[in-house]
Amino acid sequence: MLQTVIKLLISSGVIVLVSEIAKKNTYLGGLIASIPLVSVLSMVWLYIDTKDIESVRNLSNSILWMVIPSISLFISLPILLRSGIGFYLSIFLSTIITIGCYGVTILLLSRFGIEL
Repeated sequence: MLQTVIKLLISSGVIVLVSEIAKKNTYLGGLIASIPLVSVLSMVWLYIDTKDIESVRNLSNSILWMVIPSISLFISLPILLRSGIGFYLSIFLSTIITIGCYGVTILLLSRFGIEL
């Protein structure tokens, strides 16, 4: 239980840190946020919990494939905001677009015989 609490505090601390830095400098906040901290922390936690290199390798491979459709959020959000659509609706629509891109990616990967 203590390990779970430590993971929660470190992981949430990263999010708070990025948002606080972004208040003062959006470039630096974006730079830190663009580092795959969630991915790295997830792989570290997985390895600490399981000591299974194969699981870490599989997670890393799955993350690689899912980075491609996740870019759609960062393309669609600024476009929607620039179009005058409100923030919350833009976030919602960008998330829906991203989910759709995940679905298309998973479908294409399965058609090419790539399993995640």
